[in-house]
Amino acid sequence: MFTGIILHSGTIASFERHEKGARLRLRVPSEFDLHRGESVAVNGVCLTMLPEGGDIVIADVSDETLARTTLGTLTTGCTVNLERALAVGDRLGGHIVQGHVDTVGTLLSTRDEGEFAVYRWGFPREYAELVVPKGSIAVDGVSLTIVDPDPGSFGAALIPETLRRTTIGTSKIGDGVNLEFDMIAKHLQALVAPYIRK
Repeated sequence: MFTGIILHSGTIASFERHEKGARLRLRVPSEFDLHRGESVAVNGVCLTMLPEGGDIVIADVSDETLARTTLGTLTTGCTVNLERALAVGDRLGGHIVQGHVDTVGTLLSTRDEGEFAVYRWGFPREYAELVVPKGSIAVDGVSLTIVDPDPGSFGAALIPETLRRTTIGTSKIGDGVNLEFDMIAKHLQALVAPYIRK
């Protein structure tokens, strides 16, 4: 479980495709004293970490994860958002994030407003019911508040700290992002679905 509050970034040391899946080597900050099997969200994707030595950790990535996320597009030297799993008693500063990416979205537009910015992302329309004004969403693992949604896109107002600290600040129009919709909204949708006529 994560919060979508990004405090660290890492660098892709290597990305090796195999006949099935892939192996990701990741350079992490020195303060990351990771234990074997610990979960870390990499651009919002929950991965199991295997320390290799020094500042390098390994994560094996399944074909399902490669198909559903942007991890397969990463190359050596890419910067990624990192978040360690939430510990019991930690502050929940963002929202509840599982690290289970629902789909890939696309950056459609950016608009600077002084030091702030408003970004807009597109997403597949079948998820429109999960995107509500002032609702939560994780974009590449970053907890954001939805503004001005329509059936195929949503905006988010970004503060300077988010632009500086995460990969969102360097993204370009057309870039893919990992989207995880609010877990509570997904559960509610599943509960009421049998009672709604289509």
